[in-house]
Amino acid sequence: MNTADPMTEAARAAILDEVRFDEGRNARAKIGFVLIPNEQTIEEDMLKYMPPGVGAYFSRAPMPRDITSDSLAQLKQSLAAAAGRILPDDGLDVVTLGCTSGTVAVGEAVACSELEKGAKGAVASTLAGAVRKALAAMGAAKIVLGSPYVPELNARMVRYLEDAGFEVLRAHGMGLNYDTEMIRVSPEYLMDYARAIDHPEADTVLLSCGALRSIDVIDRIEQALGKPAICSNQAMLWDVLRLAGVQDRLEGLGRLLREH
Repeated sequence: MNTADPMTEAARAAILDEVRFDEGRNARAKIGFVLIPNEQTIEEDMLKYMPPGVGAYFSRAPMPRDITSDSLAQLKQSLAAAAGRILPDDGLDVVTLGCTSGTVAVGEAVACSELEKGAKGAVASTLAGAVRKALAAMGAAKIVLGSPYVPELNARMVRYLEDAGFEVLRAHGMGLNYDTEMIRVSPEYLMDYARAIDHPEADTVLLSCGALRSIDVIDRIEQALGKPAICSNQAMLWDVLRLAGVQDRLEGLGRLLREH
């Protein structure tokens, strides 16, 4: 039996004649991520940990399958188009290149310039830039670097960090060639790995690469080591939120997102 109050024809006409709008699901900020083709970790991490009211949207930039400096450098020619495919009518507040080693290969300034060409009006950033800013925010000076990279890429990451003013006391790469390998490195192994690469004089541990599932255990790594730990996706989440003006402090993701 229908117990709803009957609707008058005048009320019905008023509803049908005038659609009501609100600000939409993600009114606080809209953030775009340009990823490499085989990346499978960043999307899940960003959607899982993004605060309510902040939208995360994704696109892919073509490149060869193997992860080398030469293949990553080819991202430059497709960044603008990839960024331009994300919400072309509504627009983004922030757009970022979600690849640490890709940023280093292309160049941070070049990558941001290409992203801005595609995502008009958005603030552009990169994953490597986010790591650099996160380390600075934590007051890091002497760091250790762990990554899944082959030696060539790891050496370029060390140079990037040293050029940014950090002293790299120890650097280790797992020597993995493909994203399909990097995404399967277990979080429990990453906890042991962080302990294995730590240095007694290091004030901060950095686990580089968005393909690693480091964000799931970064808080536990900090507790185990008794010092700050930064990982790529934690740094990127913090960076894009702050660039978008979202100041939420997030628990369980390390000191960076809890304190800064």
